[in-house]
Amino acid sequence: MLEILSSIGTTIGLVFLAEIGDKSQLVCMTLAARYRHWPVFLGAAAAFLVLNTLAVVFGASVAHWIPDRIVAGIVSIMFIIFGIKSLTTKDEEESEDIAGKLAHSIFISTFTMLFIAEMGDKTQIAVAGLSSTLDPIAVWVGASLALLFTSAMGVWLGTKFLKQLPLQKMHQLSGIFFLAIAAFALTKVF
Repeated sequence: MLEILSSIGTTIGLVFLAEIGDKSQLVCMTLAARYRHWPVFLGAAAAFLVLNTLAVVFGASVAHWIPDRIVAGIVSIMFIIFGIKSLTTKDEEESEDIAGKLAHSIFISTFTMLFIAEMGDKTQIAVAGLSSTLDPIAVWVGASLALLFTSAMGVWLGTKFLKQLPLQKMHQLSGIFFLAIAAFALTKVF
């Protein structure tokens, strides 16, 4: 039980830090500032639950076919790359007209935008990697909770403030966390 709770906690921490200030949170903020917040949140939640399911199934499947040491090495390399990328990310928001991308329904539009934007994103790859070395259900629960929370935060911030956040610091913090997880995964390689 302690191992499952630890896996959930590790996943929540990693995914939460990686998603703060990410494009998905900015999409939630922007949409919630312009439209009703519940359809935005529910669309984001549905997209993330489906994406997490796909990532966990893929990661757990890979773990059965590839030896543990190789999986740990691949996970380490991925997290090192994500960590360096997060540490070097500049605080630049893409200024695109999200309203122009909306279709007939806020829920469907939010779901579609986030599903496409996050497919193969660093967070989904990280969830797949974690589920190849940790309990897959615990990883799914942790990733889902973290993504639901960051989406809710984005919606809340969008409805209340929608002003620039210090995203650079959050990217740096998530980069350090990715590198720490990479170091942990490397211990399983050697």
